[in-house]
Amino acid sequence: MDLFNTEIGADRNLLPKDGTVNYYGKVFSQAEANHYYQTLFSEIDWKNDEAIIFGKLIVTKRKVAWYGDSEFEYTYSNRTKKALFWTHELLELKKNVEEITGETYNSCLLNLYHSGEEGMAWHSDGEKDLKKNGAIASLSFGATRKFAFKHKESKEVVNIILEPGSLIVMKDETQTHWLHRLPPTKTVQSPRVNLTFRTIENFSK
Repeated sequence: MDLFNTEIGADRNLLPKDGTVNYYGKVFSQAEANHYYQTLFSEIDWKNDEAIIFGKLIVTKRKVAWYGDSEFEYTYSNRTKKALFWTHELLELKKNVEEITGETYNSCLLNLYHSGEEGMAWHSDGEKDLKKNGAIASLSFGATRKFAFKHKESKEVVNIILEPGSLIVMKDETQTHWLHRLPPTKTVQSPRVNLTFRTIENFSK
């Protein structure tokens, strides 16, 4: 199912069952979105992402960064990262997202996709460190990209277009029953910066 952004709103659940996803659309003006994109692109401490798959270390072209309230650790793809302290811009964005969503977050995983050829395979954010059924708020800056959900059992697929300056929130049992991905595309040549605000509960300092 393809969802056109003019047909949806923050009060509508994009998923037909077993979870909640709300798309808020553009929550920043074009000027604000451009400012945050340029600032985050140049000033965040980006590193190539790493994952251990079948015992082998894989280094991705996609870059990531991990920020939070303290230097707690977060493990995914069998690799552990230690959070950096918030930048001024990240704290601004966190405050805005918390006011819009009515949720609170203590950390943010950022992704930098240099072009449409870089994406993310089907997965769910079900790491044991994350708050169970907690909200994950995803901000997009830069290139417009398609985002997709797939039910783990029924295989139903929901697609949505994420525009620069837009916000989407996944919560409730979404991670238990649904996978999501950022499909690669050759039609997008410019970078995209993505911020996923989340809550870590079981962490090591």
